[in-house]
Amino acid sequence: MAFPWLLLWEVSLTVTVIASTLVTIIILTLPSTFSHFNPHEVTEASFTDDDKKHAERSGFAYYQNHKDESGVLTIDASVQVVVLGDIGRSPRMQYHALSIATNGGKVDLIGYVDPNVDINPEVKAHRMVTIVPIPSFPYQATSRLLFILLAPLKVAFQFQALYHALGYRTKACKWMLVQNPPSIPTLMVAQLICFLRNTKLVIDWHNFGYSILALRLGPEHLLVRVSQWYEGYFAKSATAHFAVSNAMCRVLKRKWNIDALPLHDRPASHLQPLTESDRIAFLKTRPELEGQPFDLAKRSWRLIVSSTSWTPDEDFSILLDALVRYATIRKREKHLPRIWAVITGKGPLQAYYKSKIQQYIQEGNLNDTIISTAWLSTADYARLLGSADLGISLHTSSSGVDLPMKVVDMFGTGLPVAGWGQFEAWPELVKEGENGRGFGSADELCGILQQLFGEENHGRQLGRLRDGALRESERRWEDEWGPVAGELFRLRNDK
Repeated sequence: MAFPWLLLWEVSLTVTVIASTLVTIIILTLPSTFSHFNPHEVTEASFTDDDKKHAERSGFAYYQNHKDESGVLTIDASVQVVVLGDIGRSPRMQYHALSIATNGGKVDLIGYVDPNVDINPEVKAHRMVTIVPIPSFPYQATSRLLFILLAPLKVAFQFQALYHALGYRTKACKWMLVQNPPSIPTLMVAQLICFLRNTKLVIDWHNFGYSILALRLGPEHLLVRVSQWYEGYFAKSATAHFAVSNAMCRVLKRKWNIDALPLHDRPASHLQPLTESDRIAFLKTRPELEGQPFDLAKRSWRLIVSSTSWTPDEDFSILLDALVRYATIRKREKHLPRIWAVITGKGPLQAYYKSKIQQYIQEGNLNDTIISTAWLSTADYARLLGSADLGISLHTSSSGVDLPMKVVDMFGTGLPVAGWGQFEAWPELVKEGENGRGFGSADELCGILQQLFGEENHGRQLGRLRDGALRESERRWEDEWGPVAGELFRLRNDK
């Protein structure tokens, strides 16, 4: 009779030893924690000879001005800036990283790195910014069913990649600034790492993850409702929140009782208005204009620019339909100028819309209209915006309260905007008739193109909008960032 009890005792003892060993291993291998008594420090050895030649760009000038007598710069704030997306396509997070670094902070910028996408050269050159690439999920869903089947595998892959990068590939930091969306699994991993490493979490709300998921699955889908619960649950306990619009702050308060600080997007310093001679010089370099009978000086044509990630929340058929209508009207009203439209960016729907453009051209619906797609460097994109006559935004907003950063970029170069304006936050960015125009259909966009480009008003309407855009360009990212994020991180504001 004692044998079963002896066996049970041996099995229990074995399980206990194994469990105790596993717990010990887990405890010993947990990520290190942040301590105010062990801050990040920078010495002159951190800078190369090239860094010293370009002292302002690399941060060496800041080091020289603030180091102590022993040649050590003690960092005021160390921040992990996290985006579970491509860093090159996340300008706002790059601006955050650069602002933190130039104001005395140390940054680990964590995200995907696409070799075909430029990261801001100032970010790459700054020695206070370390770019930490994470691997991306190797498979893409081509259908709704495949998306649902791959989703668990993708989340598990992203969880371990992000956990490893935040917990073991980077030193413990005082702050973690996370872009949302994507929220799954970002917010869960961020909360876990912040708990383990004694780090304060700040969420930068660009939109809502569940509202973007609803574009693919529908608003009543179970996964969408679970995503909405998850997003609110893991966001509530963050130390602080930024949001891109006042409207988003109101929704966060109403939906999850989250008090967010409004931090509006503003143009970065590399986006500047161009002189007429600089415009002409840039346009002469564009291959699309070779052999075209354009008089660049007289502007006998009009250049419109739209930037996109070619995703479902931007319906480019609106722009194409408006251009087809404009081309048809121009056959009767010869005073209307020709249009050259440049669409920049990369994304999943690009091939579909390029084939649609080719179809319109073959059918003769876009006579005397040039439509070209391009992927430009940061510098060339800024020059393209500065050379254009009108910017076009087709961002429809899945939540109604996010704002398209492309419009901010356009204002930075003094470029007026016509954009889809049928969502709540639009008036926060564009003042109707002052710096841009809003539309709600292809017909309305076509009408705006006729009004602004027609000769009967001698360009007065377009000139008035450009003046408003130039006024908007005067307030820059640093002007917005310093009193909000800089104050939260308690960074020095002297250079």
